[in-house]
Amino acid sequence: MKAVCSWMKSVALILIFNLYFNASYQLTELKVCKLCGGTILNSSAVGQICSIYAGRIDGRCCLRNDNTNDPEHIIGLDLSNCSLTCVQDIQGASTAFMIDLSLNPIVNINDTTFQGFNKLNYMILPQNINCPGSNTSWEKVEIKEGNRHCEGQRNMCNETGQLSMNCPENSLCAPFGPGFFECSCAENFHGYKCLREGDFPALQVFGPLAASTVVISFLLWTSQRRKAKSP
Repeated sequence: MKAVCSWMKSVALILIFNLYFNASYQLTELKVCKLCGGTILNSSAVGQICSIYAGRIDGRCCLRNDNTNDPEHIIGLDLSNCSLTCVQDIQGASTAFMIDLSLNPIVNINDTTFQGFNKLNYMILPQNINCPGSNTSWEKVEIKEGNRHCEGQRNMCNETGQLSMNCPENSLCAPFGPGFFECSCAENFHGYKCLREGDFPALQVFGPLAASTVVISFLLWTSQRRKAKSP
């Protein structure tokens, strides 16, 4: 009975952690949408895509949910003509499949900026900026109307979800943004370089992590409230 109660407590803590993480992620998304003033124009490239997919415009983002049970996520981000000299803090738009950064005085873009942008399939950049991950990471790269268009993100693995020479033995390769891939352990393997065989002890690992995260978050929230109430 004690084991069952302990298990139920751990599951509850993990659920609380997931709710906290999802709320934080949604706040990050909203921040990305307000990086630049104004809203997406219907005549813009992102605006047209948003209309086709029946999305909802919020600031510089096009939001859409796949079904009524899923929260809205960013499918398009339009930061064109925003006087940006660098691009950073846009991880909230990692679900976007179209991003427009044209008409900005950008000097350079770090490739790691788009790590995790697995769904990104179309980008519009200033002509002097290379496509993330270089041209080899895209099916088609061309210059049109003074902008660089990067289309069709290539899979950096031999085959998605298959064993790959790029990953250690007992692991699978999966795309992780333009020019990047990530390795995950195959079924029944875990640990350093996926050398340990057997089920991963998720409850023992994530239970204490979730509990500590909730406690720290509560303490921070309490301390901030006290500061706000003090004259």
